[in-house]
Parts: sequence; C-alpha cells; structure tokens
Amino acid sequence: SEEMVTLMWSFIVSIYSIGGLLGSSSAGYLAVRFGRKKAMLLANIPALLGSALMGLSRLCGSFEMIIAGRLFSGVCGGLALNIHIMYAGECAPRKLRGMIAMTASTSIAAGKFVGFSLGLREVLGVDALWPMLMAANVVPALIQLLALPFFPDSPRYLLIDKKDKEACIKAVKQLWGDGDHMAEIDDMMSEAEAIRGEKAKSVCDLLRDRAVRWQLITLFLLVSCMQLAGANVV
Repeated sequence: SEEMVTLMWSFIVSIYSIGGLLGSSSAGYLAVRFGRKKAMLLANIPALLGSALMGLSRLCGSFEMIIAGRLFSGVCGGLALNIHIMYAGECAPRKLRGMIAMTASTSIAAGKFVGFSLGLREVLGVDALWPMLMAANVVPALIQLLALPFFPDSPRYLLIDKKDKEACIKAVKQLWGDGDHMAEIDDMMSEAEAIRGEKAKSVCDLLRDRAVRWQLITLFLLVSCMQLAGANVV
C-alpha cells in the first residue's frame, strides 16, 4: 500500500541517523584502543559493507538491504566524523589546528554537493543507474584505505596514550618536516602530566565545566548553522 511504501521510505532515510549515533558513541573508545589512524581505517569497513548492500539491493530484489546499507553508512559517518577531527587536529601544527579541524565541515558540504550532483537525472539519478549512485561512497572509502597507511599516527596519541616519545618525534618530523619541534612536544608532555589520573568526562560533566563553556557554545552555533544551510530541506 502507499502508506507502507511511505513508512519504509521514511525508515530508509532516518536509519542513517541511528547508525550515526552508534558510530559516534563508539568513536572515542576505538580512537584510544586502536589509535586514530587505525580507527579511521576500521571506519571504512561499515562504509564498504553499506556500499555493497545498497549497490546489490536491486539485483537481489531486497529493500531490506538498502535499510541495512544505510545503517552501516551511518555507523561509518558517525565514526569517521569524530575520529577525523581528532586525527586532523592532533596532526596539525598549533597555528593551523583550527583551520585543519574545520575541514570536517567543508568535507561534509563538498560531499553533499557531489551527492546531489550525482543524483541528478542527467547523471546517475535514473531508474537503471540508482544502485551505482547508492554505492558511490565506496570510492572515498577505497581512496582512504589505499592512502592512509602511508601517514603516521597522531603524535599526541603516540606520546600521551602509547607513551612512545620516539615514535611521536618521528611522526612530527614526517608531518611537519625537519626542524625544532620540541616546543610542541613539550606542550604535549605538559598536557599528559596535567591529565594524569583524571577520568574521562561524561557529556554531563562537559556541559557543567565552565572552562570550556564558550568553546561548546561556538561549536554548537557552527554545527547548528550547518543544519540551516538548506541541504536537509532539499
């Protein structure tokens, strides 16, 4: 019936957010357990699964595969967005850190633009090609799987979580080039001393912490404005 089709379509659209919630909830644990780089590589597994399920859904005659594929894509999005900000921010020198961390927002905007463009009827948004459109996120996942292994892990993770100063210095030199980077490394060591013995903050603890109140308000405004950009209305 028309009502059931509408219900299924709404479920397909909204389950991506449920996957995103699951991915976001586990991003912190994975980033510490496996490191930022390995966690980003692991995030490509649900991306590839989601692409395969959605791309083959028409061939198999299964709309349930689209639902499962959207869920896996959401998990990938929740993981990748959070870990990307950690990895990019921790790999960037201090003077570029804010700009580099904002690449997450610009990448989301670029991805939405590419998605809308590929979805036009003149491109892939036609009856014969929509499975290719739904499987298109396999391309960035494969690019990252091929390129990311050549990059070092986050210097902050190597120093603070792994307590491997030599690996940290090597990663810093690979990322920033030869030079005197001891001031940055000393800052990381000071941070490690400052947080030693402290337990991780919960969301409620973070909201009550006056020291980061303005940073939270700034981030809240930025992310809220992203939702008003018109992409969701389209």
